[in-house]
Amino acid sequence: MTNIVITKNSTYDERMEAIRDAADRFAKIKARRARLAASAARVRKYVDEEEKPKRKKFDDMISKMDENYNHYQDAPQYAEKYYGDKMRDTVAMDNDWN
Repeated sequence: MTNIVITKNSTYDERMEAIRDAADRFAKIKARRARLAASAARVRKYVDEEEKPKRKKFDDMISKMDENYNHYQDAPQYAEKYYGDKMRDTVAMDNDWN
């Protein structure tokens, strides 16, 4: 592993060497993550026999937390219902700026 930094004065060979080193490091990191994921999958498969019902309940609870109940689905209808004339007056003034 070299400590070459790519600068505008670097030669083509130096740049290619730095890029190859970075690609090698990235490949090693990717391979390590794949090994860890495979290991985690084996552990999860082993634990699934007892923990799957509990985890399903927990996963469902978490997925329900991801829903945003405060989000109004139809923005123009919401603006018309709650702001009406004020919204239209503001939009008319906004168009004057452009």
